Amino acid sequence: MENFSLILAIVVITALAFDFTNGFHDTANAMATTISTGAMKPKVAVAMSAVLNLVGAFLSIEVANTISKGLVDEAGIRPEVIFAALVGAILWNLLTWLVGLPSSSSHALMGGLIGATIASAGLGAVHGDVLVTKVLIPAVAAPLVAGIAAMIAARLTYTLGRSAHEKATSKGYRAGQITSAGLVSLAHGTNDAQKTMGIITLALVAGGALAPDSDPPVWVILSAGIAIALGTYLGGWRIIRTMGKGLTDLQPQQGFAAQTSAATVILASSHLGFSLSTTHSVSGAVMGAGLGRRGGVVRWSTATRMFVAWGLTLPAAALVGAGAEWVTSFGSWGTALVAVFLVTSSAAIWLVSRREVVDHTNVNDTDEPSGIVTTAVAAVTPPPAGTLTDDLTATVPAHAPAETPAKPPATAL
Repeated sequence: MENFSLILAIVVITALAFDFTNGFHDTANAMATTISTGAMKPKVAVAMSAVLNLVGAFLSIEVANTISKGLVDEAGIRPEVIFAALVGAILWNLLTWLVGLPSSSSHALMGGLIGATIASAGLGAVHGDVLVTKVLIPAVAAPLVAGIAAMIAARLTYTLGRSAHEKATSKGYRAGQITSAGLVSLAHGTNDAQKTMGIITLALVAGGALAPDSDPPVWVILSAGIAIALGTYLGGWRIIRTMGKGLTDLQPQQGFAAQTSAATVILASSHLGFSLSTTHSVSGAVMGAGLGRRGGVVRWSTATRMFVAWGLTLPAAALVGAGAEWVTSFGSWGTALVAVFLVTSSAAIWLVSRREVVDHTNVNDTDEPSGIVTTAVAAVTPPPAGTLTDDLTATVPAHAPAETPAKPPATAL
């Protein structure tokens, strides 16, 4: 019993650690566009987002029930399985944060849970119908719906404000951005904090501390809300930079359209119990809003890297979760080994991140490295007309004396 109690405590603490990483990993979803357009100061923005994430955690438990009751068979789950799932999710969150890619914390968690469950109880312990209808289909539909809605909304705002004074409209849309950013933060707390509630509830049921089919206890809701709020306040500045400046350049009108569209999609999915990725929704909305302005562009090299990360999230987290579960199956020493691996890997990632610090002071810098495709295209593209001449001219020192024609040889007298 003592060993069981220790394992359960480790699972709960690890789940709250994941919730913390979810908070700073997904801060960009709510505040990247607001910060990039200058509607709010960076530190004020993340503080407001943190508070609203905490409030949102108390608004619904539908998504928590999808995780704890619907995705996997509770009967085949041990606390060690939940721990292994969380290891896969946390490491994927940290790796994508390090490279500044807005991937889905939700899919990392579910991928880790699926991989660990299959390793422990077999493929039959995963409810495939729930996985398809409430995870995979929303994963594809959410960015498309949010992107189309944001593109239409952005074009509509420019059309309606065509005759208005630009300074006045920008001020109004900045105020609208603050409101819509708050709505996204509220939606994020409603959707993402519930995933940790669901995973802790599943662990409590697996350990016999709760009856099957139980709803999350109040202390679980409160602790998950606080953990995600603290992570949000820390600010995932690397991903905020990518989302706000790396994908496209947004004006206040576009930022308002993107956030409003994303918040609508996220809140609707939370009400229906869909375990939606807020990252997918907001990223799709940002790209849609970028295309909604005449002359607006999307940096497809960055978007391609992001799409690749989306596709790898579920299988990568599942693979790590399955491996961690296999090690924990050897007993207490296996669980301890996995815990040491998690702590050591997390510390190593943090140390690497210190080589190039991104924080609230430089989050709006745009010195993003070019993607492989962009670099290759630039290497083979001929320079514009006049560039070669200008480069050759620039190689001649400005102080070089002008050449004088040679004098003809003197004629002998």
